[in-house]
Amino acid sequence: MQDINITLVQTALHWEDKPRNLDMFSRLLSRIEGPTDLVVLPEMFNTGFSMHAAALAETSDGPAVQWLAEKASDLGCVITGSLIFAEGGRFYNRLIWMRPDGTFVHYNKRHLFRMAGEHESFAAGSRRLVTDLKGWRFCPLICYDLRFPVWSRNRGDYDALMFIANWPEPRSRAWKILLPARAIENQACVIAVNRIGMDGNDKAYSGDSGAYDPRGTLLSRTRSHEESIETVTLSGRELVDFREKFQVALDADAFEIH
Repeated sequence: MQDINITLVQTALHWEDKPRNLDMFSRLLSRIEGPTDLVVLPEMFNTGFSMHAAALAETSDGPAVQWLAEKASDLGCVITGSLIFAEGGRFYNRLIWMRPDGTFVHYNKRHLFRMAGEHESFAAGSRRLVTDLKGWRFCPLICYDLRFPVWSRNRGDYDALMFIANWPEPRSRAWKILLPARAIENQACVIAVNRIGMDGNDKAYSGDSGAYDPRGTLLSRTRSHEESIETVTLSGRELVDFREKFQVALDADAFEIH
């Protein structure tokens, strides 16, 4: 496996202001230095974590998806983030994995945050996404999914686990503990991007975005509460060597998800 460059974009979001958020991210992406293979934006990057699904939802021909396609083409890399998506009479918190050629795949958030009423406004996803990039297999998940290790369990099908989030500061301790735990238990790299600032419900966010190696070691230098555009290199050789020398997966318990 070759090395891969991941750009983490940690920033505040403008509450339910889609044009302003897209303009802001356009400026931020113009500051990326050096080559990158994947740009990671926060959960609901164009609105903030809003339950106003009907008013804010978009479709595949909407401005957010078109913006992702344009930026992926301009930068020559994959860009990913989630938005409120309408399909089949339902609303989803949908992650879009946009490729430079304009094709994309998606993941609908499985675990909806009931403490904010997300399960009342959105439909839950039913399948994981694993997608390839430069010989790496990525499994992208969203925020509350982090608390559910069975759903994020590595079945030998991915190399990097990714979480995008609007994870509030009062629960940042859980965020910072669970991320390296997921890396260690799954023998995978973990990428995590969370927002900062205040949202329209007066919830504060500290960010704490980062990238972890399969030993759970933090690789990035992004600081809490600070806007940051950081590119981190993940080592394919180190991941392969570690898995070969410490074969925890051979003793893993079998299970099924119903």
